[in-house]
This record gives sequence, C-alpha cells and structure tokens, in this order.
Amino acid sequence: MNVIEVKNLRKRYKDHVAVDDVSFEVRAGEIFGILGPNGAGKTTTVECVSGLRAPDGGTLKVAGIDPVKDRNALRRVLGVQLQSAVLPDKLKVWEALDLYASFYPDPADWRELMERVGLDAKRDTQFKELSGGQRQRLSVAVALVGKPRTAVLDELTTGREPQARRDTWELIEQVRDSGVTIVLVTHFMEEAERLCDRVALIDSGRVVAVDSPAGLIERVGGEQRIRFRPSSPVPDQVLTALPEVKDVQRTGGQVVVTGVGNLVPAVALALAEQGITPNDLRIEQATLDDAFLALTGRKLA
Repeated sequence: MNVIEVKNLRKRYKDHVAVDDVSFEVRAGEIFGILGPNGAGKTTTVECVSGLRAPDGGTLKVAGIDPVKDRNALRRVLGVQLQSAVLPDKLKVWEALDLYASFYPDPADWRELMERVGLDAKRDTQFKELSGGQRQRLSVAVALVGKPRTAVLDELTTGREPQARRDTWELIEQVRDSGVTIVLVTHFMEEAERLCDRVALIDSGRVVAVDSPAGLIERVGGEQRIRFRPSSPVPDQVLTALPEVKDVQRTGGQVVVTGVGNLVPAVALALAEQGITPNDLRIEQATLDDAFLALTGRKLA
C-alpha cells in the first residue's frame, strides 16, 4: 500500500527550476530516503509533499489527501521535521510539547514522547539553551505528537557529531518500528545505506533512480576491492586467472584487486596456495556514492 504518491512534480523559482518532473511512491511501513547533493531539490520536494509549498505541476497524494487542497486533513496524517526548526527562545521543552499536543483532537502522550526522544532531563530547559542535537530531537517529538501515519524528517543529522548521529539513527528506527512510515531527506550515503528500505536518488531536480540501497549498488556491478601488501611477490597471473577477478593494480608495495562475487575467499585461497600472506588487508565494497557517480557522472559528496 502506498501512503505517498508523487507524479510529475514540478516547482520553479523565477528562472530556476528546483524540481523537474519528479515521481516516486512511498510504501506503508518503510523508511524511504530522498538522497542527493545540496541544492538537488530534495527539500523543495518534501515541502510540496508537506503542503508547505504549492507545486507548479504534477499531482501529490498523502494517504489519499491532496496536500494543497486539504492541508487541515493532511496535518492529521503527516508529521514534519524541517531542516531548520525554530521555536521561541524562552519556550520550555514541556511547554512546546504541551502546546503542540493541544492542536490535535487525539494527541500522543507528550510526556512519554519526551522521554522517548531523550529529553526528559531537559523538560524545563528553554529552547535557546538546548544544543543543536537536542533541538532536533524536540523537533522530531513535535512532528510525532499528533500521532501521524507518516513523518518527514529533513536533514535530521546535519552538523551532528558521529555519536549523536548514530543515536539519532536508533531513534528513527524506533519511530519506524512503532508503525510510522518515514520519509528521510539526507545527503549522507552512510545514513541512507544504514536506514533506508528504498532510496530515490535526486540530482539537479530530477529523480535519477529509485531502488533499495543494495539494488542501486548492484547497478554498478556490485564490485569489491581488496587492498593488501603481499608478504612476498605475487605474479599478476595468480590473481587474474581467478574468474572473480576483473582487474589487478599495484601502487607501491600495495596490490589492489577488483572483482565480484566471492572475491575475498577466492583471492585468499589463491594466495595461501602460493604461501603468501596478505598483510594490511582492507576490503572495500561499492557504495551509494559509486552508484550516484555511475548514474550521474559525478560524486554525491
């Protein structure tokens, strides 16, 4: 079942086309990623889906609701955490959640929600005194207080240090596990690979591809690379004779083997038969960045 349907969406700002014929569907219960570089049109797309901007063309449906024609009905099924969310400086955490809960006929228990996002110890802290990560968590709680079926989270971990980012990933997974469909806007490959069931790659306002992270990576051949320093010289033909090996290169004393399938065990066995130990061994898999490069001709980062 699709909870969001976007068909041929277009949005222009004066002489700049921000979104150009974008189409995708979001299925119930999944974490759907919208992945692309800054300025690709990701935020404009979800702002149209959220009823915050009127599109210039195309059709939008969220749980069967037109975001432009019925924004009141939309608020009952869709929660939104924007990239830059600001509340009054002196508003306390509990006051913000209590206020937003009052906007809905059947809100979530904001006290339980406050604890769930890790802000219970900050309940009496004013917004101006919260850290960037705490503000983002409060924004997520505000987006969920109306018990939405779907939540849009826009660049949730931008500017966060690694541990805070991973804590936020766990929170997103908990929200999905509670039955909320997630639309996650990001430009972090690792984030999309870790969290998303499917991803729409967007570049220059257009959808390049929609697939699972693994499916997108498979489009570039699912290549693997092994880097190591052999304990003794290894002839190229020992490695190139393997059906899994596509290429062998040397950089200084390092050997780089590129291939597919069961590359690692095949190379390890071939080296062992020659009595060679692969020192400083590193295994590199193809990434979403590789897929983006293959599909667009440029790096995602």
